[in-house]
Amino acid sequence: MKLYYLLALLPYIAILGGAAFVNKVEPYVLGIPFFLFWIILWAVLCSVIMFVIYRLDPINKENEE
Repeated sequence: MKLYYLLALLPYIAILGGAAFVNKVEPYVLGIPFFLFWIILWAVLCSVIMFVIYRLDPINKENEE
């Protein structure tokens, strides 16, 4: 298995594993509770990480030519 495929585990660990640590309401970020900000942040970062995995995968480079 390629090491960059392990990047796909990062959002999973951050959302599910980190939820226990960031389950707080008090610090507001951009006017929303921190926990909601955490989920939105990782939804966006998940898309960025999947794009990075797509660009690093050599199978996709063959299709571009």
